Amino acid sequence: MAVRSEQIELKPRLRWVREDQANHRTGELDLPRVDLESGEVLLGVQLRFETWGQLNAHADNAVVVCHALTGDAHAGDGEEGPGWWSGLIGPGKFLDTERFFVVASNVLGGCGGTTGPATVAWDNQPYGLRFPLVSVRDMVGVQLQLVDVLGINEIATVIGGSLGGMQVWEWACMAPERVREAVVVAAHAAFTPLGMGYNAVMRQAITADPDWQNGSYYGTGRQPETGLAIARQIGLLTYRASELYRQRFGRTSTRSDSPQVAWEAFVRPQYQVESYLDYNGRKFVGRFDANAYLYLIRAMDGHDIGRNRGGMNQALTLIKSHLTLVGIRTDYLYPVEELRTTAGQAVAAGVDCRYVELDSPHGHDAFLIEQDALANLIGESREGRKA
Repeated sequence: MAVRSEQIELKPRLRWVREDQANHRTGELDLPRVDLESGEVLLGVQLRFETWGQLNAHADNAVVVCHALTGDAHAGDGEEGPGWWSGLIGPGKFLDTERFFVVASNVLGGCGGTTGPATVAWDNQPYGLRFPLVSVRDMVGVQLQLVDVLGINEIATVIGGSLGGMQVWEWACMAPERVREAVVVAAHAAFTPLGMGYNAVMRQAITADPDWQNGSYYGTGRQPETGLAIARQIGLLTYRASELYRQRFGRTSTRSDSPQVAWEAFVRPQYQVESYLDYNGRKFVGRFDANAYLYLIRAMDGHDIGRNRGGMNQALTLIKSHLTLVGIRTDYLYPVEELRTTAGQAVAAGVDCRYVELDSPHGHDAFLIEQDALANLIGESREGRKA
């Protein structure tokens, strides 16, 4: 329930939902109260999370993995199958679960088990647009409550890409004494105007769909499938590089030799790239909530570590962690030039910061696709820091 100033003294409650492997568990954390940056207060928040490995006796071997826009807590292998970063998480892998206690949670405002706009509120109706706006800092604030309840004293590494990388930036600023290493992958310290522009168009695609119904589509039998599918297609165009689209699709046609009328040419895919976007847009509708998408991309718009901290340079002085910034050569959405500039600013602010670059044709999504290469690159950076 969203309220302004009520006080509540209940304690968080942790419960383990599933243990499907010796080193993998799924849990839920009930938080009686979450104070948001906006001044709103959420009561009765549930946080879905997963863990791999075991916390050591000193409670200082934890790794926090932060997911991207359409990700969730299932980052590694489990009963549900491989996770979105299974190549990095597991015994003997980059995030070695025989050494580390790996924790990943679904973000506040999402639709992967953590409280968001689709969650049933105090009146037994989904929140819809009654759910308060959340920020990346709010997401991290909830994650901080989770690591406290799990008994974690010090965090070996916080790592994530895209929206996950934005969370890493905030971890480094909000909990500088607890995070030994922060690895930001493909995420600027402040979201770019280009990214905000794409988000604005994606929002319009969803909200212009009559089935959006001002966000109150739950239980009506209709949801903004067309608008959400279009928003996803717009996103896909920014996540992959031009050279990859050229290599994968070229100008290959899907048309038959039979004559066409105009309406077919306008509403049916004519080229393979159109079929790819159409298929993935429709597939996305089945697994993601449109309102959650709106809330999360608006949170991305507000990401700026310098906001209310005296500006970027002042915010960078808060960081005490070993900071690694990973750029992707072909990333259209998060250009490497800006990450390099920020790395220089961080060094000037006294931060132990290294910039490394992943040479991949896959564009922004390379951090999900090129997992072995990403692990090697970060590992080499660590070795260089030791030297």
